[in-house]
Amino acid sequence: MRQRVNELIHRVGASLMLRSAGQARLAWVVAITGPLLVAAALAPFRPSIGLAGFLFGTLLFVVAAAVMGGLRPALVGAAIAIPPGVYYFAPPYDNLAIEREGDLFVFIGFIAVAAVLGILVDQLVGLARQQTALRRVATLVAHAATADELFAAVTEEVARQLPVGFARMGRYESDDSITFVAAWGSPEDGFPVGSNLILDGDSVRGQVFRTGRPARIDNYDQISGPLGQMARELGMRSSVGVPIIVDDRVWGVMAVSSTTMPKYPADTEERLAAFMDLLSTAIANAESRAELAASRSRIVAAADETRRRIERDLHDGTQQRLVSLAIEMRLAESRVPSELPEARAMLFRAARDLTDAVADLQEISRGIHPAILSKGGLTPAIKTLARRSAVAVELDLQVEHRLPQQVEVAAYYVVSEALTNVAKYAHASLVNIDVHASESAIELTIRDDGIGGADPTRGSGLVGLKDRVEALGGTITVAGGSGQGTSVVARIPIDRKSGIDAEHRQASVR
Repeated sequence: MRQRVNELIHRVGASLMLRSAGQARLAWVVAITGPLLVAAALAPFRPSIGLAGFLFGTLLFVVAAAVMGGLRPALVGAAIAIPPGVYYFAPPYDNLAIEREGDLFVFIGFIAVAAVLGILVDQLVGLARQQTALRRVATLVAHAATADELFAAVTEEVARQLPVGFARMGRYESDDSITFVAAWGSPEDGFPVGSNLILDGDSVRGQVFRTGRPARIDNYDQISGPLGQMARELGMRSSVGVPIIVDDRVWGVMAVSSTTMPKYPADTEERLAAFMDLLSTAIANAESRAELAASRSRIVAAADETRRRIERDLHDGTQQRLVSLAIEMRLAESRVPSELPEARAMLFRAARDLTDAVADLQEISRGIHPAILSKGGLTPAIKTLARRSAVAVELDLQVEHRLPQQVEVAAYYVVSEALTNVAKYAHASLVNIDVHASESAIELTIRDDGIGGADPTRGSGLVGLKDRVEALGGTITVAGGSGQGTSVVARIPIDRKSGIDAEHRQASVR
């Protein structure tokens, strides 16, 4: 019996903590005033309404109190209804004595029904809130939110669904330690995000790490290790933790703790596990996306390095040999006797064609990898593209410093491909190129006043640019209807750790 009473107390405490303070206050107002209002409204009609009608009207307020405040205000509302029910609606009227045995059973049944309804409504409200929270988390997963956003959102949703003093999500490391990746609730200095602790002792997080199963602690007095010591310092009374399983391995743990409840309800692990199943899928998807992005980035980097190598080989090898050969042919031409005009003309044409071939080779090498981009940076390279463009170009370039090499190359090819498409298909008279670089990202907008109708899905070079930009974590969009011109907008995040040396980083682009 005592155990059932304790479970009921835990359920009541959990129910109240799931609601806001405003909802709880309103529930008490409804529970206290509702039966009295019903009694006052129905008292003139008591011969026709009877006790059953009064109790039915009161039951509506009991249900409302349960929805807003949980089981306790529902029971209090039912208890408050008994005195006016006896006085006004149980014959003989106008006294507090229950003289008919049937009325006594009616009141007992009313209290029982109120309790059952309070518990059922309480559970339905909790289930509805849990499902709503799961949908919010699922929406984040579907929108490919970042890991930090997802961790913080899940931890907050868990804290809203349970009687929690604070909640922490941790990731297990290979050195048998735990790194906290999300936190909710006070104290803020207890296991802050980014902190790392060794998993020793019998803490909830240590038990989950060793067993891969849910764990709970209802008394921290005998818990050893730094986690147990910190828990006592923070005033924890009870904690529950469930594992986060990713690809059949224990990736981490979600743990909730209370400084007021001596013991969490028995279904806490099950309710936590519902969130962790969804989170596990999200983490697995995020890791797969990260691996794919890293693979694409390596492919792009390898392709860029190959371009640079080919450009260097052409410039330093083949191109120089052809230039030397052209000079030698000019020298040979000058030494041909004047009485051999045909031979002299042949050498002249050969030297001229060779010079033209060198010029063509230079253009090819620039297309493979623009030397001016490596030497001067993005701004001079875009200005060169604008000068070569067959369509007039207006520039607004706000790039004050050198950017990571991959970012500069991607931005250059976005502009280059856009200008090429304008010249080939747009029938435009003007192109506006806006480039703005901040500390965190570079944004490019290329707009033309042409015929529009560009479709990047029909074999356009923009498809390759999309892969290049997305490999760096960026986005690129093409917009513009027929007759409205075309707009290409790209945003590429800037990672200052991506290999720019100090000298390169400080060089201003002129």
